[in-house]
Amino acid sequence: MTQPAATGKRTERREREHGATRAAILAAARRVAAREGARELSLRGVAAEAGFAPAALYGYFTGKDDLLLALAAEDLTSLARAMRGATAGHEGKGKLAAASAAALAMLRTTETIAAASAALPASAGTGEAERLFNGRLIAALNVLSEAAGHKGNSRGSQCDVLLVAATLSGLALLARSGRLEALGFTPEEILDRLDTRFTHEG
Repeated sequence: MTQPAATGKRTERREREHGATRAAILAAARRVAAREGARELSLRGVAAEAGFAPAALYGYFTGKDDLLLALAAEDLTSLARAMRGATAGHEGKGKLAAASAAALAMLRTTETIAAASAALPASAGTGEAERLFNGRLIAALNVLSEAAGHKGNSRGSQCDVLLVAATLSGLALLARSGRLEALGFTPEEILDRLDTRFTHEG
């Protein structure tokens, strides 16, 4: 066996081990967030849950915000997948409502995406976790755009998709706190109106 081949295998093994440890830390963070709330996440609590010394986590995440953004990025991937699944078989009217209903169902029970807003820097940065979060957010917005029937990439279409996403985030907050029903509205009623206003047909 040549020396470069052996070095390549060692590097590959280290990368696999690093990935597996990172996944174990994220799984522990998800358990802590489910038990105590995403906003209460701490590196010390996650380290204890994962069975690591707190300092060991800094080899994988720069801090609590970095860890929270990584969790939210995973959830954005699940969100995009759920919306895509919900729209399979739908065409035209009703497709955006189906995607929105899937998104709302997840956003009502998933706190990490809402909590991530506090973890994002006030001005765009260059950190890996932020780049990953932004990429997953764009992917989820693209699914919404497809569900709304937006063919082009005009500024107006992008604004419409952001309005839908902002509405879903606000609805999730109202629904999670029971305020939507207290105001006399159902999610279905709002989503149907959203579909009517923002679906582009043809």
